[in-house]
Parts: sequence; C-alpha cells; structure tokens
Amino acid sequence: MNESVHLSKQFDEDLTGLRTHVLEMGGLVEAQARAAIHAYASGDTAAVKDIVENDYRVNGFEKIIDEETIHVVAKRQPTASDLRLVMGITKIVTDLERIGDEAKKIAKGARRVHEHGQLTLPRATDVRHVADEAIAMLHQALDSFARLDVVKAAEVIHADTKVDTEFKALVRQLITYMMEDPRTITTAIDIVWICRSVERIGDHAKNVAEHVIYIAEGRDIRHAGKEA
Repeated sequence: MNESVHLSKQFDEDLTGLRTHVLEMGGLVEAQARAAIHAYASGDTAAVKDIVENDYRVNGFEKIIDEETIHVVAKRQPTASDLRLVMGITKIVTDLERIGDEAKKIAKGARRVHEHGQLTLPRATDVRHVADEAIAMLHQALDSFARLDVVKAAEVIHADTKVDTEFKALVRQLITYMMEDPRTITTAIDIVWICRSVERIGDHAKNVAEHVIYIAEGRDIRHAGKEA
C-alpha cells in the first residue's frame, strides 16, 4: 500500500469515527428528551436526577467531537465535500448539545409541576403529543444525517411548522387557564416553559436537517423559508 492510499484510508476512518460519535451523541440526547417528557407525563420525578446528571455525558461528547474535528482539519486538510461534512458536523453538535439542555429544563420543570400537585392544565397527553412529534423530528433528522438523505431532511424541515402551531395552541390554552383561575398561574407558567423547550427541540432538529442538506448538496437553506 503506497503512502497516499494509506493516508486516504486513515482520513476515511477519521470521518467515519466523527460520524459515529455524532450519532452516538444524537442517540443520547434523544433518550434524554424522551425520558424528560416521560417524567412530566408520568410523574416519575425520581428520573429527573438521572436526566440532569446525564447531561455531563452530552457535554463530554461535544468536547470529544470538537477535538476530533480540529484534528481532521489540521492534519487532513479536507476539501470540498469532506470539508462540508466536517463543518456541518460542528454545527450539528451545537444543536444536539442544546437539545440536551432543553431536555434538562423539561425534567426540572416536570419536577416542579408534580411537586405542586396540579397536573391538570393542560392534560399531560396534550404536551406529550407535541413532544412526541418534536422528538420524532430529531430521530428523523439523525437518520437523515446517517444516510445523508436530503429528502428525509426536507420532511423534518416542513414538520417544524406543525410543532410550532401546536406549541402556540398549548400556550393559548394555558393563558386561558391562568386568566380563569389565578391559582393555576405557578403551575401553568412551568408548563409553558416545558412547552417552550419542546418547541425548541423541534427547532434544533430542523437545524440539524438543514445542516444535512448543506453537507450533502452544498446548499445553505437557512432562513430560506419553505422553499427548501
């Protein structure tokens, strides 16, 4: 094996390792988000401690991937599509880390809601429904990254509109509760923040899908509206 072939093989292995770590990180934050919503819907506040403590693992993945991308850029000097992959990964990792933060916020909010003992507004299933949609977006975005599937990525981007609409409907419902019964204000505000974190998970999943399209096709469709 000549030197150029050897270096090319090493470079491919570096890129494969990068992608693998991104998918592992994505799987972790998806599990964190699911566990946080389950804690809210079920009242399993004991799980909140694990969710909060596991956030260090998400941050650990971010540091590892950052170091690996620096190594790839410095040692391999990637060009064209390989450079887009590396740059796209740095942006995807940022969104995944922020999803981990939102999962932690949901878990803490769930604990406060259940400590107040007023999980009646809105029904837990209402929030769970929109959360399931946002987490499904994340799962599909990660799948689109694994396959560099721009069609699936586009589906994620368009799904964000539905999550945004349902988020606004839930907030309106909560405002109505607060106006009709001021005793619900504390709990309702906590649920608003939980809903906001769910909506943000959808936003970050959309961002991941946009980065996938950039990696695969070199098109930057951020802020491009529905034309993507």
